[in-house]
Amino acid sequence: MSIDIRKVTVLGTGVLGSQIAFQTAFRGFDVTAYDITDEVLTAARGRFDKLAATYRAQVPGAGDGKAETTAAGIALSSDLAAAVADADLVIEAVPEVLAIKQDTYEKLGKLSPERTIFATNSSTLLPSAMKDFTGRPDRFLALHFANQVWHFNTAEIMGTPDTDPAVFQAVVDFATAIGMVPIELHKEKAGYVLNSLLVPLLDAAMNLAEGGYAEPEAVDNTWRIGTGAPAGPFQILDIIGLTTPYNIMAHGDENAQRIAKWLKENYIDQGKLGLATGEGFYKYTA
Repeated sequence: MSIDIRKVTVLGTGVLGSQIAFQTAFRGFDVTAYDITDEVLTAARGRFDKLAATYRAQVPGAGDGKAETTAAGIALSSDLAAAVADADLVIEAVPEVLAIKQDTYEKLGKLSPERTIFATNSSTLLPSAMKDFTGRPDRFLALHFANQVWHFNTAEIMGTPDTDPAVFQAVVDFATAIGMVPIELHKEKAGYVLNSLLVPLLDAAMNLAEGGYAEPEAVDNTWRIGTGAPAGPFQILDIIGLTTPYNIMAHGDENAQRIAKWLKENYIDQGKLGLATGEGFYKYTA
């Protein structure tokens, strides 16, 4: 029996949650965006309006009012029960804290229809750490998006041993329908495919700069020339934001903590947090 996904609820309206909701709505799905308070949702509405402007400028077919219509058509709710009452798929993009996600799934399992599929956008946590809290491990898996989903349009799909193959395929088909390129993982892997490749690159780059071997610009230039890549690792770090690698490395081994200290003293403490603040390893103009 085929699984039809038409109504999608996105939990969390942060940077990536908002992008997932907008892209899904842009591709014609019925989308509800949930967050914990009406105040947070007011900020989300502003985020959707900014995404509309971005899509209008960068995404084919987004002109003639379609981007603005997409933003206006996303339903907002701070009532979890109402938000998921008729959802075919719930995509969870709440903070990357295991206890918060587990608690969220306990509530979701009681409030959602039996048919509803749950998908976590977690970038660091394995779905097996959450599956027993869902009440439906056969209808639960990971669906991981990259930032700037309209441009970097991968959707990494990773189940657990309990995930129903028909559910997995339905999510692959959904990812394709919203304009993503589905990347299927055959078993659980922390970091999926993208971060399993990207994180060692970023770590190696920071070791080179922190160790005094080469300046960030030289590292990036080497990577771009030598591989043909459009961006070097420090440019990528600026896009990600320096607080994310700092928070990860501050809890790592001795080498990681040394790099975290370097990031903090030379960049973060000086307000150089990356592209979002106008300066990180590079300076940016609006």
